[in-house]
Parts: sequence; C-alpha cells; structure tokens
Amino acid sequence: MHEEIVCAGFGGQGIMLMGKLLAQLGLDAGYHVSWMPSYGAEVRGGTAHSMVTISAQPIASPLIFKPKVALIMNGPSLDKFESKIKKKGLAIINTSMISRHPKRKDIRLFELPATEIAEQLGNAKVQNMVMLGAYLQVSGTFSLKQANVSLKESLPKHRRGLLKLNQDALKKGAEVVGLPS
Repeated sequence: MHEEIVCAGFGGQGIMLMGKLLAQLGLDAGYHVSWMPSYGAEVRGGTAHSMVTISAQPIASPLIFKPKVALIMNGPSLDKFESKIKKKGLAIINTSMISRHPKRKDIRLFELPATEIAEQLGNAKVQNMVMLGAYLQVSGTFSLKQANVSLKESLPKHRRGLLKLNQDALKKGAEVVGLPS
C-alpha cells in the first residue's frame, strides 16, 4: 500500500475534511499516514489543497510532487494539478465546477457532477463526500463501511448532526461512478 493523493478546490468545498478523512482511514487501518493541508490567501473562496500519503512503510516527507490520485473540485485546481498526476494515475473531477475536460490521455479519469449530486441530497457542502465516495469505489483502497466509521472520528463535533447526510453522500458518490459495489 502506497497511495499519494491530492484533494484540491476552493476553500469552503471541504478539501481539508476530505484529506483528514483519508488520513483517518489510513490510521484506522494501521498504515503510516501524512496529511498536509495548504490554504490559499483566503480560506473560504480561495484555493486550497491537501496532500495525503497512506503507506505500509514509514513516510519520509508529507510533500507530494507527482500524486497517484487527484480529487479535483474546481477549474483552477485542474489547471494546477493535471500535469502533476503520475502517468497511469487517477483523476476524479467535479464537472459541476469544471467546464473543460482534462487534456491528458495517460491517466484514468472519472467525472461526476459532485456539487449537483450534493445539492440533490440537500446540502452542497457534502460535495466533498460525494467525491470521496467515488474515489473509494474506483480505487478499492478502503470500503464505505470503513469510511463511515472513520467519518465519525473526522467530523468536527459541531457537525456531527450531519453524519447521516455525509454517509449518504459517500454512498451516492460510490454509486455514481458506475462500478459494481
């Protein structure tokens, strides 16, 4: 196991929670993890990304220069990270906020309207969990059951009332990518 994942989007899209949940999943499964958040000039509305490494071996640095996986929530993040994804890596993009298709043909690509799906579930703020559910389904790295357990630990206390909605969003993201459960 050695996953290097970049989650990227605008501040306010739940980028940090995505990374934190991935790191928590790795910890709960007994792996070494690193999580490195990066905020733009503004928190809400500015650019943000988080880097997560999950590995069976100790991790020397939290920096990721060529991610194996990129979960991309908006156009500026696609512009920034598309060229950095490893060859044969995975990109999952939120077509609700991205108007162009990636130019790269040497990566695996999954596209889904995560923001629209989250709005249909009742709250656009769970678009991050829709994306994460898609990643979990496509990668097979962790199960939705594991994610639901780790989500309880990762959600801030003041947002625990939204646990069921977040779990529903994870499930919906997994369903939308069209792979068998």
